[in-house]
Amino acid sequence: MSPRLILPLSLLLLTSPQILAKDEASSAALPYQVLTSMENGTEIRNGGYGSAMTAHPHLADHFYALTDRGPNAKYQGPEGKGKIFPTPEYTPRIGLFSFTNGEVNQVKEILLKDPNGKLISGLPNPKGMGDTGEVAYANDKSVLEADPFGLDSEGLVALKDGSFWVSDEYGPHIVHYSATGVELERINPFGTGTGGRKLPAVLANRRANRGMEGLAISPDEKVLFGIMQSTLYNPSKKAINNKNLTRIVSFDIASGKTKQYLYQQEANNLSNSEIVALNQQQFLVIERDGGFAGASGKKQAKYKRIYQIDLSQATDVSGDVDADLGLTFAGKTLEQMSWQELAQQGIKPVTKALVNDLLVDLPSPYPHDKLEGLWLRADNQLAVLNDDDFAVAAKGEHVIQKILPANQTIDRNTLYLLKGR
Repeated sequence: MSPRLILPLSLLLLTSPQILAKDEASSAALPYQVLTSMENGTEIRNGGYGSAMTAHPHLADHFYALTDRGPNAKYQGPEGKGKIFPTPEYTPRIGLFSFTNGEVNQVKEILLKDPNGKLISGLPNPKGMGDTGEVAYANDKSVLEADPFGLDSEGLVALKDGSFWVSDEYGPHIVHYSATGVELERINPFGTGTGGRKLPAVLANRRANRGMEGLAISPDEKVLFGIMQSTLYNPSKKAINNKNLTRIVSFDIASGKTKQYLYQQEANNLSNSEIVALNQQQFLVIERDGGFAGASGKKQAKYKRIYQIDLSQATDVSGDVDADLGLTFAGKTLEQMSWQELAQQGIKPVTKALVNDLLVDLPSPYPHDKLEGLWLRADNQLAVLNDDDFAVAAKGEHVIQKILPANQTIDRNTLYLLKGR
């Protein structure tokens, strides 16, 4: 287990965080609209602004938040395993929000578009362009057409010039968007995106729905850092042995050069949900499970944590960036090797130390399953945000309302503000 971190003030964060008193706005729900209602009465809400959050480069009390691909539910259809998309026309988007006087208000939203200015969807990509093997189905169970510019957006950074970088779970892709949401460049392991630049080929072995979940940028805006949500299926789901090994990739925006580092999760099959840069080497990372406070058995939450990590002593494990399996030793991929075997090869993961445990540090345990947004504010406080899945969940092949076990309310994007004692 990682040690509890005592942060020096030079790193900008305060220790022993707590939620502010209610009169100081300990939490605030984000506004939403109802996209549509299902026949069973389930509301699909827009909402959905919890996949990532990031500071506005110039406005201290404003933040950007990101949606993912839109509401969906698992479905085994005639064409194979996939997802039902009840609103297939949904466009992933970036929202600008203000947080003042204890309230969150939406200032504007930016819909994401292809290089020609056409709205994209959240539907899967075609084969060879980032597909995950998922089949997209409509409500009537018909197969939906793949979208070459589709995005399951999960990571977000906002630049001083007004543009954005977004990472996703399909390709994985890292996409540069203009201030109005038009695609400027798309980078992926296949070189099929706008501009043709590539990420390391090994990243194409990401698990479906567990791609590049978080994205950060160095303070000088020269290097992007993406974190994979979970262990790559490298070389395959059955062949991997190390299920708490995940990867961080850096991408030099000017040169296109990349580096890779290993991140050791606290248990198998957890999710890295966000990464935020403190400086060139140190970052904050959200690590979580998929459980809920107040649930029982396997659905009970155990991990809702924020760690500080340091890349300075970690080994660059890039190897041949064009090799489908990445760096290997005696024919074994890194995901097939134990941490002891990796250490014997001189490989060191990033160092990490605990900053927050939201199941312990809050007045009541964090009630949501998906802790995914992290905002380092100008006043050096931290704020977190959940992904509410558009307020829906899957039950079998049906879309139902997403209810929080801890309080029996409908899940909703909620900002929580942390403060040091």
